[in-house]
Amino acid sequence: MSHSDDDDDECSRSRCHAAPTIKEPDQKRARNSHDVSSRKKLMLTRAKGDFDRAEIPFQLPCIIRMQKLGIPASICLMTQNLLECALRGNGNNGDQLHNAYESLAVVGEDLHLLLLDPDRFLFDNQSIENGMQLLYRSDKLYGRDKEETLITDAFCRVSRGKSEAFFIGGFSGSGKSMLVDSLRDRVKCVGGYVTKHKFDAMSREKPLSGVISAFNQVCLMIKGRARPVIAKKLRDEFGVDFSLLLRLLPNVSVLFPELISPAMRVEVGEVMNARSVCFTLLRFVRVVSSPRHPIMLFLDDMQWADSTALDVIHTILSDTMGSSCMFFVGTYRDNEVQIDHDIFDLMERLEISNVRTTKVYLAGLDQEDLNTMISDALCLYPRICKSLSDILFQKTKGNPFFVLEFMQSLKSRGLLQCNIHQKRWVWNEDIIRAEDITDNVLHLLSSKMNGLSGDVQTLLKVMACFGSSTNESVIGYLNESAEYAGVRNGLEGALSDGFIVKDEEGSLQFVHDKVREAAYNLIPDSDKKQFHYHLGKVLYSFCDGEDVGDTIFLIASQINHGKEWILGDKDLSIAIAELNMKAGEKALDGCDHKTAYSYLGAALSLLPNDHWRNHYDLSLRLNFLMAGAAKSCCQYDEAEQILRGISGRTRCFEDKLPSYLLLSQILRTQGNGADAYNTCSFVLLQLGETIPESVAPEAAKTLVEDTLKMYEEVYDDDWLERKMEDKTLLTTLHSTFTGVVTKDDDAVLCYRIAKNAMSLQERFGMATQIPELYFQFYGRVAWRFEPLQVCADNLRRGFETGLSSGNNEMGLQCAFHAIKTAIVSGANLKSTLKEIDYYLHLLKTYKSAEVKNFMLNLRETVSVLIDKEDATGIQEKAVFGDLDDPSNKLRDVLFYHRAIRAYWSGYTERCYYYSEKYMSISWQEVRFMKVQMEFYHGLNSLDILKKKLRGFSSVKCKEALRTSISVMRNAAAHSDWNYANKLCLLVAEQQSLSDDHRNAIKLYDASIKSARKSGFIHEQGLACEKAGFYYKRYGNNDKALEYFKQARECYEEWGSSMKVDFIQNELNNVNVQMLLHNELAR
Repeated sequence: MSHSDDDDDECSRSRCHAAPTIKEPDQKRARNSHDVSSRKKLMLTRAKGDFDRAEIPFQLPCIIRMQKLGIPASICLMTQNLLECALRGNGNNGDQLHNAYESLAVVGEDLHLLLLDPDRFLFDNQSIENGMQLLYRSDKLYGRDKEETLITDAFCRVSRGKSEAFFIGGFSGSGKSMLVDSLRDRVKCVGGYVTKHKFDAMSREKPLSGVISAFNQVCLMIKGRARPVIAKKLRDEFGVDFSLLLRLLPNVSVLFPELISPAMRVEVGEVMNARSVCFTLLRFVRVVSSPRHPIMLFLDDMQWADSTALDVIHTILSDTMGSSCMFFVGTYRDNEVQIDHDIFDLMERLEISNVRTTKVYLAGLDQEDLNTMISDALCLYPRICKSLSDILFQKTKGNPFFVLEFMQSLKSRGLLQCNIHQKRWVWNEDIIRAEDITDNVLHLLSSKMNGLSGDVQTLLKVMACFGSSTNESVIGYLNESAEYAGVRNGLEGALSDGFIVKDEEGSLQFVHDKVREAAYNLIPDSDKKQFHYHLGKVLYSFCDGEDVGDTIFLIASQINHGKEWILGDKDLSIAIAELNMKAGEKALDGCDHKTAYSYLGAALSLLPNDHWRNHYDLSLRLNFLMAGAAKSCCQYDEAEQILRGISGRTRCFEDKLPSYLLLSQILRTQGNGADAYNTCSFVLLQLGETIPESVAPEAAKTLVEDTLKMYEEVYDDDWLERKMEDKTLLTTLHSTFTGVVTKDDDAVLCYRIAKNAMSLQERFGMATQIPELYFQFYGRVAWRFEPLQVCADNLRRGFETGLSSGNNEMGLQCAFHAIKTAIVSGANLKSTLKEIDYYLHLLKTYKSAEVKNFMLNLRETVSVLIDKEDATGIQEKAVFGDLDDPSNKLRDVLFYHRAIRAYWSGYTERCYYYSEKYMSISWQEVRFMKVQMEFYHGLNSLDILKKKLRGFSSVKCKEALRTSISVMRNAAAHSDWNYANKLCLLVAEQQSLSDDHRNAIKLYDASIKSARKSGFIHEQGLACEKAGFYYKRYGNNDKALEYFKQARECYEEWGSSMKVDFIQNELNNVNVQMLLHNELAR
């Protein structure tokens, strides 16, 4: 922009007092002309803007003409500094020459800058008349190249399919959030989801809610991208317990609203505990995250987080199944946490779990990077800003936010001014250096806020009480009151002044934590409690009786600050106790049990001493909710204490029943089954029901027969149509088939009863009953009728639902039976071993000694099957007790697994010994393991007969073979899929022993075909192995080679290195025999 001389003079006169310019850095002249006191006086005078006239910095005539022609100020300055070089070369060392170029290299740097960013450094884009602004680069990260590379590399590893953690520590204002935000575009570019939660010092009682809400937002992101695919996967993963996910993440409903029924929206809330929340979120992340769609979870200000929220992060990242793909980034103020903070415990646990973890610390910017940032803000060459940057570095230690606020402060006080002639920022270094400020940015912000209008200050104080963010509707409520009638105007002022920003969803947020802290400091410490309390009371008066959603947390939190005033008014105490109870119930609805625990505890503390007498219903309800919240937070002792206290206060026995039910659940969860049983027995006794100490076998048999007869008269369809409205039928069916499924007689009827129970469950969608139903049905009934793979998959679902719904013990039982069934069905051994290790990892948190011992035994078996040299060698006596004690109910499990290991390892005598031990146990029921044991006992007895081993009765071995064939024939009659191949193999071996070659060959092939069809890869390999030995025994080496090769392929697919090596050795032997035979034939 060009100006005439008259324009320049007029402009100079009009601004000489109101907005004076300050000459370019010129401390030398001040130093030579004045002593210390007079120089300070001069600086103070200039700081007030009391100049006699505005000096024009461009003194060279040619530069002045360039300026009048509209040449950009940056070119004018560069030209002047070049000409100053010539003046300096002529021996002129005047004060005006200190910006002269030192070398051509420096000139080149300035030219390069003009080319790189012409809009900022070349063109004069700002209007002097309207006031120049500091042009901060909000999108540029200064001085963090190394850290930016580290976080980018970490995310790249995650996008290849492996979860990682990245922690960033540093002072407030050091740029932690900006470092994380620099990655957002990269994440979105690869199809990832970025979700964030910022913890708040004012909302420390509900940290878990924030983490849950972050994942809830992911659902909305999915809706706009891969909705159909993800929706189907979620439905397949959660199935009948989908209501648990919906309860936790309501936004899931947007993915397939057509499938969400009203019943699902009110299913199970308080049953889920902190651990079940973690596991449900883990299942969700497994489905929605992938290398193509990784999730980046950013938790800001983790110094305000607690262990409950961080447990979610650990659960997801340490998922040993390895199917989640999440990049976790956490930031914290390292100067505000102690060494025992939960953050450092999380880091340690992640490293122990072999989760790759990166930790960086952001210090202040160094002087060069700080100079670059100031150069960009002032649109001046870095060499011009260097001296100013050095001063700011000394005062701010390079903290980026502090620097920017300091510069704004200098500008607002006229210490950083725009020179209208040269069109650039100017300052006086001595004045700025003499500024007496603290090293705390709060001082600058507080000074700035003290000059604001009353409405803006009130708005800032109100929002500071609420935390880092506030919904605009809350401001609307307050604006209706007389006390806060000006907050709406204050909001407009705070927005225009840059203290507050509004996001797309209408949420109001402070631009920085330090701004909120400064705003909060506007309230004197002595008045803070009363300010919170009064604010809460105003909101309460407007919202009392209305459904205000999550705002109830804000109201209760504010008003709870005034407990000392509340307790002085009995009626108010009861009202605020009810308010806190509603907040607690709302938190329970959102599965944030720790938040519920906090609000319910506050409610109890507000009740008067006579509350049980004068407010009985409220006291009963509050105490029961508090016990449930304590249970969900795994504080079982406290929950038990509260429940026992309720039983001593209730007015009638019916009021005790919910407490007794919850108490029995707590006792069972803790593994205290005997006390749980006694509690239930006591309740039934009080209700007039008696449980006999023992039941004679004849009476039990009669009871079962009568029950079966009753159900036999009812047809399936009629049953379901007429009884579907009575949910108690499900419990009746459950109890019935649980009592009869193990009886061999009437197996089909038992199966039918069980199927009806499952059908009712699916229609009612009662997720809490799934673990036990699935355990009973797929673990005790369905193996006789449905494919074993289906049973294993559904037992896994029972495990997942159990942990998601809080029924941990039954969920873990399902996990054990899932692995047991998977091994029998020929699942890949290495994958099964990984799955077992995953369950053992979970058992470090979910304490269950019984399941852990069973899992260790399964792990030993799988390890032997993979490679008997790698067996772990568990201390079986310590795990299973005295095996010679007939009362030891665990010894059958150990006998079974020892026999299985021995058979596959080729130890015939040992297998026979443990098989006989297992069979010697008196069985009154048809059990899954017993049927499997019959199969291996029959095969092993055949091996003894073939080898003609001494010390074994051939009569007993033949009897064992006949029994085995009979059992397999009965089993195959119910499930051809599961048992036809076994029956064919046993009969084939029997025929081979009898030299019935035609039938033996036919049956070997039938067994192989049946096993292949059913997916029993291990038994397909076994049938090929047996057929290979059969042909080898009769000298048909070509056929033996063919079957041995098939066996090797099957065992490779199964994952058994032990069997692969064994078969390879037999192949080598056959090849040697064939070579010898060929040599002899020559």
